[in-house]
Amino acid sequence: MTRSRYTVDDGSIARARELRRNSTLAEAKLWSALRGGSLDGHKFRRQQRIGPFYGDLVCQAQRLVIEIDGDTHAQTELYDAQRTAFLEREGYRVLRFTNGDVMGNVDGVAEVIRAALAPSPSHSAAPSGPLPLPHWGEGF
Repeated sequence: MTRSRYTVDDGSIARARELRRNSTLAEAKLWSALRGGSLDGHKFRRQQRIGPFYGDLVCQAQRLVIEIDGDTHAQTELYDAQRTAFLEREGYRVLRFTNGDVMGNVDGVAEVIRAALAPSPSHSAAPSGPLPLPHWGEGF
């Protein structure tokens, strides 16, 4: 019997809704710049669950996670590194911005995201092989 990643009744939907309701000003500001496909038609989701984590903003089609880090992230560097490593094992790229980046230059942040979404010879939008299997272990 294979183990499912999560079930509908595991509380993850309620948790995602809570995170969306309580988003930071920076998350809300960047969301308003990305929502509804307004960044070159790319669709983003807020507080998307990926394994045991939630990505602040996620473009599933491009396997891109946008993280907006507040002041508290200075004390959680190890946790953030583990989280990023997990997301990368799942086949995602992770872009991190600070609250200050978003609040002071949301257009510049959107341009960095646009560049990350643009096709390049070294990065195909589609995975070139099978995605890695999750590594469920202690701490995850």
